[in-house]
Amino acid sequence: MHLTVFGATGGIGQEIVRQGLAAGHRVTAVVRDPARLTVTGTGLEVFRADLTDPAAVRPAVAGRDAVLSGLGARSRKDAGVAARLTRTVLAAMEAEGVRRLLVVSAGPVGPEPENDGFLDRTARGVVSALLKDVYADLREMEAELARSGTDWTSVRPPRLQDKPVTGRYRTVVEGFPPKGRFIARADVAHAMLAMIDDRGTVGRGVGVAY
Repeated sequence: MHLTVFGATGGIGQEIVRQGLAAGHRVTAVVRDPARLTVTGTGLEVFRADLTDPAAVRPAVAGRDAVLSGLGARSRKDAGVAARLTRTVLAAMEAEGVRRLLVVSAGPVGPEPENDGFLDRTARGVVSALLKDVYADLREMEAELARSGTDWTSVRPPRLQDKPVTGRYRTVVEGFPPKGRFIARADVAHAMLAMIDDRGTVGRGVGVAY
């Protein structure tokens, strides 16, 4: 497949690029600063863009089989970037007739896990309060997806870790794995690549965790 990755210099984005290339895909990595992209390999195209103009982004998505996005706030002060930048991606995709899109959201944006205990519910509430602006941004991003004409999937992980890919994690469509507290960024990337051809995830949020 020919894939485009937005947010390709972030933790999840670089893993999508790395694992996509390893799987034999052609990958276009959209970045603001090419020097921050540490991944190299045959089949990689680096496309420099700042995502302020959908027309400028159109060549990066034209003719692609799928678009994967790791765009999102790096901290609370960045709240708002996920929805704003995703609008640019959606506009470019619509203009080029590209339909498949997978994005990273967050576990607290979706429904609460069933059968979670008091401590898990309390921790979830505390985190949601601390990061309320970030989660509001992600909810707006998901609302933009729902209003779009794309075949979108929103992948919702819990707390992220910098650990190697395992390929062993749980997924719940329109839900969240009970007591799922952590997942490696590499495994979020693995899950997103695995869902590209999964029609059961189209138009859905998918909780993913260990």
